[in-house]
Amino acid sequence: MWWLEANGHSTRESQRFPRGPALRRVAAVVVAAAFLGGCFQPLYGNRTVGGQSTLHAELAQVDVAQIPAPNGTPESRIAVELRNSLVFGLTGGAGGAPATHQLKISITSTRLSVIVDIQSSRPDVENFGLNASYQLVEMKTGKTVLSDTTFARVSYDIPGQEQRFARSRALRDSENRAAKVIADAIQARLASYFIAKT
Repeated sequence: MWWLEANGHSTRESQRFPRGPALRRVAAVVVAAAFLGGCFQPLYGNRTVGGQSTLHAELAQVDVAQIPAPNGTPESRIAVELRNSLVFGLTGGAGGAPATHQLKISITSTRLSVIVDIQSSRPDVENFGLNASYQLVEMKTGKTVLSDTTFARVSYDIPGQEQRFARSRALRDSENRAAKVIADAIQARLASYFIAKT
């Protein structure tokens, strides 16, 4: 490239690339990135490290216990939905391996009217909440190695007070979505435990 200097003469640009200390800094960053690139691995990556089983295999060895809920209540259906979601997420649908850990979960649900019609005093928007506490027990020792809680809040519209079926369907959809959120959160926490052991 040609540049016009202050005195009016044109001169060729002599420094297109970094020189001296700037070049050394760029080279150091590239070398550091090359070395550190091998230190990272995907959380759900399928590889064996030092002869130990992969994360997928460890998750598949978690037995999800039946979630206690009174028969004939909405919680019993949600408990089944949550457990099915977890079993599929942990095993990938391939069936369970011999269990090394057992996951025990307890749930409670809430419903809250968020927006109420002033004239009819009936809710237009409701909020469904699902709270879960869980423990991961090592079956060999019977010791609880992980204990945590999580929650989900899902809102849904009620499309007209005359449409009772639509309201029931919206509630069921929100229950299913909340169960999926809880299952994903528990699965991510278990993956974190098996990677970091904390």
